[in-house]
Amino acid sequence: MTDAVGSIDTPDAPDEATDSKKSRKGGKRGKKGPLGRLALFYRQIVAELRKVVWPTRSQLTTYTGVVIVFVVIMIALVTVLDYGFSQAVKYVFG
Repeated sequence: MTDAVGSIDTPDAPDEATDSKKSRKGGKRGKKGPLGRLALFYRQIVAELRKVVWPTRSQLTTYTGVVIVFVVIMIALVTVLDYGFSQAVKYVFG
């Protein structure tokens, strides 16, 4: 068969006899008990947290200020809408 651009041919499956020797059931996690798996889990958490880019104090202050201003604006908007709807209901139903 001629190979074409974008061909989706799959390679032949490898021999099953050689695959059974290479693959072990469970891998590294299969050998550890529950405490070992729990310790591995916490080590992975710490490793991921070290990758996090933490904001500086000034960035954190800016972000906090933006959130507080946004919340105050949303509270004011909901208050105005609530007052308007209550006045409309009083007008319609007496």
